[in-house]
Amino acid sequence: MSSIIQSHGFTNEVLQWHAWLDVIDLDQASEDQIKVLEESHPKAKTSDYYLFLGHQPEILRQRSAAFNAIMYAPGGMSRAERELGSMVVSRVNGCVYCASVHAQRFEQLTKRNDTVQQVFDDPHTAGADAREKAIAQFAIALTKAPNDIGATNIQALKDAGLSEQEILDLIHSVAIFAWANRLMLNLGEPVFPAAE
Repeated sequence: MSSIIQSHGFTNEVLQWHAWLDVIDLDQASEDQIKVLEESHPKAKTSDYYLFLGHQPEILRQRSAAFNAIMYAPGGMSRAERELGSMVVSRVNGCVYCASVHAQRFEQLTKRNDTVQQVFDDPHTAGADAREKAIAQFAIALTKAPNDIGATNIQALKDAGLSEQEILDLIHSVAIFAWANRLMLNLGEPVFPAAE
């Protein structure tokens, strides 16, 4: 990671997340719970997020399949731009944990953090170029007023060079994190690294 950014309560630091409700006790977990944790993420057995969602193995399984299809599918929008859309929706919704994760991924993929700083400072003016600005503006609009999205919003993305497939990928990445943010914000809290 490049330099640490801290702005308006958001950071690109690696954070943990603590569930307010009970998580799975691995010693008492069912066979299917253990299986879905092993399928989901390499750190799922130590993550409160996965240990909480694992109470309902089939729902976690479907969530992971949808997430992987949206964020990692080949073709369409670049991974970095999907991360940008996810970071913006997380910033707008106030989900410090998710914004941190997507900031880190964006930086890893682009090898820069100027846009991360901009998103954390003010997502409404964020973007290193016209394409990034259009992505950020659309993510804000879709997050704040999904029923108001129309042809003008789509045309602004096309004018910035996005194809219809890329626009669909952006809609999906914003939508899944609108859901994930609300889950994270209502069921737990971010845990910042201990000050040294």
